[in-house]
Amino acid sequence: MTTIRQDAWSTDEDLILAEVVLRHIREGSTQLAAFEEVGQKLSRTSAACGFRWNSTIRKKYESAIHLAKKQRTKIKAIKAPASEEQEVERPQEKKKNVRVFKSKKEEVEPDANVSVEKEEIIEAELEQDENIWNENEPLTMERVIDFLSEYEHSMKLRPQPDEYEHLKIENQRLRERLAKVEEEKSIMKEDYRSLLSIMDRARKLTL
Repeated sequence: MTTIRQDAWSTDEDLILAEVVLRHIREGSTQLAAFEEVGQKLSRTSAACGFRWNSTIRKKYESAIHLAKKQRTKIKAIKAPASEEQEVERPQEKKKNVRVFKSKKEEVEPDANVSVEKEEIIEAELEQDENIWNENEPLTMERVIDFLSEYEHSMKLRPQPDEYEHLKIENQRLRERLAKVEEEKSIMKEDYRSLLSIMDRARKLTL
């Protein structure tokens, strides 16, 4: 009568070992980490798991190992662009222009970096606010505060070209990235089905 060793590996244990090792390969982890995980599940040492894998199991799953490595490469390719992408600079918050009131007709000292187009917009706004700066009325703090409040409100409502362009570029980049991820997901799904089929055939061979 044949005596079965107490430390002998069962078919289910071999399958667990194969599944865990292949998962670690696919995720870019190490085989040592896989052996430690299997050892905890099966109450065996990581050395025993490593010996079992290298001496018996590995050769049965050569195709699955190759496929797992292929999937690992694809996963890295998907993650790489995200880690290499440099953070897109946000449009700097525009500094509020300080208006200097002079004599009867107030003038605005434009900032050195303000474009000609923006200067024209500011001048147009000043013309629209002539009713506030009536030469016949005295200049009071209350009128100054009212004018600045109106100007600040109009600046908030005005679309910011730089920010709009940034959002447009970001939207296009995300669309392209989504399309790439969907394509990779479809390929990985097919590879995963192939991997399950290979593992199922290998399991049946051990029965």
